[in-house]
Amino acid sequence: MTAAAIVVAGVVLLTGCVQSDRDGAATDTGDVDSTFVFAASSDPASLDPAFASDGESFRVSRQIFEGLVGVEPGTADPAPLLAESWDQSEDGLSYTFTLKEDVTFHDGTDFNAEAVCFNFDRWFNFTGIAQAPNQAYYYGSLFRAFADNPDGAVYDSCTVGDSASEVTVSLALPFAGFIAALSLPAFAMQSPAALEEYAADDLGGTAEAAVQTDYGQGHPTGTGPFVFDSWDIGSQLELSANPDYWGEQGDVQSIIFRVIDDPQARRQSLEAGSIDGYDLVAPADTVALEADGFQIMPRDPFTILYLGINQAVPELQDVRVRQALTMAIDKQQLIDQTLPEGTQLATQFIPPVVAGYNEDVTTFDYDPEAAKALLAEAGYPDGFALDFNYPTGVSRPYMPTPEEVFTNLSAQLGEIGITINPQPNAWSPDYLDRIQGSTDHGIHLLGWTGDYNDTDNFVGVFFGDEKLEYGFNNPELFAALDEARGISSLEEQIPLYEDINETIAEFIPAIPLAHPAPSLAFAERVTSYPVSPVNDETFNLIELSE
Repeated sequence: MTAAAIVVAGVVLLTGCVQSDRDGAATDTGDVDSTFVFAASSDPASLDPAFASDGESFRVSRQIFEGLVGVEPGTADPAPLLAESWDQSEDGLSYTFTLKEDVTFHDGTDFNAEAVCFNFDRWFNFTGIAQAPNQAYYYGSLFRAFADNPDGAVYDSCTVGDSASEVTVSLALPFAGFIAALSLPAFAMQSPAALEEYAADDLGGTAEAAVQTDYGQGHPTGTGPFVFDSWDIGSQLELSANPDYWGEQGDVQSIIFRVIDDPQARRQSLEAGSIDGYDLVAPADTVALEADGFQIMPRDPFTILYLGINQAVPELQDVRVRQALTMAIDKQQLIDQTLPEGTQLATQFIPPVVAGYNEDVTTFDYDPEAAKALLAEAGYPDGFALDFNYPTGVSRPYMPTPEEVFTNLSAQLGEIGITINPQPNAWSPDYLDRIQGSTDHGIHLLGWTGDYNDTDNFVGVFFGDEKLEYGFNNPELFAALDEARGISSLEEQIPLYEDINETIAEFIPAIPLAHPAPSLAFAERVTSYPVSPVNDETFNLIELSE
């Protein structure tokens, strides 16, 4: 059987399976089919958002879990969620939250101040594998240290107030982005009872290749609009509406996240009617799908695609080599050939809408001949061989077609004498572990979808401390980022971040390539979808027609 025939056969089989799933679910919403089938580009890395950093994990997490803070619909700005309000102390070191009342976790456990403190203390007390950069990525990046080695820790303590609906979180160091950071799924509230029952923190394996716990594989327990039902790894994950949800229950009563890692197969599944929608539409597909009556919903660019540089590789420690790699890349050609319409060329690691964007930042523009001269000056007149790591079996908001990006950049680097050793790895479970959890990589493709509108969420997360991904130690840069993140006045922050972006541009720890504008595609029956620049999309807000 040919590859094309296999794809078509798969679409036919999926169509029959989905129809069966839907027949049993379209009950509570009249004539509307209440089962919503969404094509995921990969399995979640974990169902425990504290141990995840990828978009597919967080897409599922946002249905099951909620944090103290959410975002304003359609924006990246923080808004109340499980916390109805909060007060910040004058010194910026304590925050008192007034919590929403009469909310329970999916297992019936009360959500209250004690549950909040349990979660904050849980993160702070991670040990061993749980602290690994490829596990507690966000906590380690933003809160900087754990209880067993608290030097430089941002978190100090959590205290229950005079009532079960009041809680105070105290910080050891100022963190201007604290409230906005709490909108991340990594800091969602989870049931203390379920976390303890299923030993959620006892990860197995090694730091480089962790094995998720029973909790992270099958018992996620939050307060969100949907509850976990089942997960057939490599195939699909199913959720159902939370009957005790405190908020709005919409048209969607059942969700099926079907894993379809190939962009063409996702498009064919939508056309065949076996899914209702998918994210990360291949740039070449948007016009054709729209012409056929499907709905294309773009997100505003709040992303960054970059070529990571691992300075543990000896040749990459020379800034002239890093400059040469930058000058070898025609970013506009890359955008035109591989990325969605609306993508913006990147000169730095934050989109233009984020505070601290530096209009005058130093750039090393496309100039292959100058790049060759720099390599020769650095001692490599004939170039050198270099590992190039890239993910397979996935599409990301900042990179819908990784193999195409890899091919394009490899050809461009080859023009200046760089011999590329391709290093493909499956996104799940291998790629992030290799890039973020080991030194075994060279240049590599990664990116970011901003989680909230704060400069530290981009440059601070990337370059705020020493990381295996980049393999460098730059105390001056780390100190500058520490200082900026502790300034509560945006007016005072902006010049600091402008200077930081210039420092990064000259140092070149990685090469910013583009700010892609990802698109979603939906069947006609999806009349409204809560598009968010930070992917903060909960499916209880979807509106469906017959």
